[in-house]
Amino acid sequence: MTESLTEKKPLAGNNVVNQIAFVVRDIEQASAAFAKLLGIPKPNWFLTGDHNVSKVVFRGQPSGSRSKLVFINTPTVQIELIEPNQDPGTMREFLDTVGEGIHHIAFDVDSIKARLPVFEENGYPLLQSGEFTSSDGRYVYVDTFKEHKTLVELLESAEPRDTALPTDVFTPLLGTNKVEQLSIVVKDLDAAAEAYCKLLGVEVPPVIQSGPSELTQVVFEREPTEAKSKYMFINTPLLQLELIEPCDSPSTWKKHLETQGEGVHHISFVVNDIEEKVKLLEDMGYPVIQRGNFWNGKGRYAYMDTTSTYKVIIELLERF
Repeated sequence: MTESLTEKKPLAGNNVVNQIAFVVRDIEQASAAFAKLLGIPKPNWFLTGDHNVSKVVFRGQPSGSRSKLVFINTPTVQIELIEPNQDPGTMREFLDTVGEGIHHIAFDVDSIKARLPVFEENGYPLLQSGEFTSSDGRYVYVDTFKEHKTLVELLESAEPRDTALPTDVFTPLLGTNKVEQLSIVVKDLDAAAEAYCKLLGVEVPPVIQSGPSELTQVVFEREPTEAKSKYMFINTPLLQLELIEPCDSPSTWKKHLETQGEGVHHISFVVNDIEEKVKLLEDMGYPVIQRGNFWNGKGRYAYMDTTSTYKVIIELLERF
């Protein structure tokens, strides 16, 4: 028996976002970059099996889609890097239409057979399915893009997923390897919040208005701005999700909405010395896009233009 629309239960049976997955053009380059960021040796990729093994079905049609994959465990979510081949598949489609970037978030489920109908009955159809290559398990992607601005993957494994952290580590680039936050720019905060809270089976948190400019002191592309916006924080066991609806004043969120549309805007790391980390990244060729103080004055932030290497903006957060 599946859940109804009105019950406060996560559609996946849990609300643990366990993975953020990036589609990339060059997995060797991406692996080296993320290894440096997270303070680990460069991981080796593996190739998914051919159709006899992977049994990929994309939009109802069998496909020879194969991908080079890398999995990197962090103290919060697992980061997956994916370089797809040219055969039809959701990763290839994303790369050809959107470009490199965050393709999906993932949830572990006990039974795809039990959970998939819940998503379908809530308006999220099956997009792609397949079998694991290196272990006994399977996956599906459901088409949540319209409401959640990213796809959702369901993972069913015969054994618990390996979440062990790398043991051969050195100092992460930013002094931390903990991904704190995934942030999404949206046109309609209320609609996005309703969709995410239905997905996660939680109550809708309060809307936060951006603070007065004399407090926030926002500078966007070297010019002071009010950067008016409203946003919301949704806590999950491993990762905080932030939804941001920009208003009319100039900001990185408004520019993202105008140039790229709704979707993932940044991932965040909490650092101890934001000025030191800003200079470090600037010296590496990643300039500041926008910076300012928290809406409540209890910290400050800086968005760094890291998309050329990391396929997403990295936000530095310093809490007072």
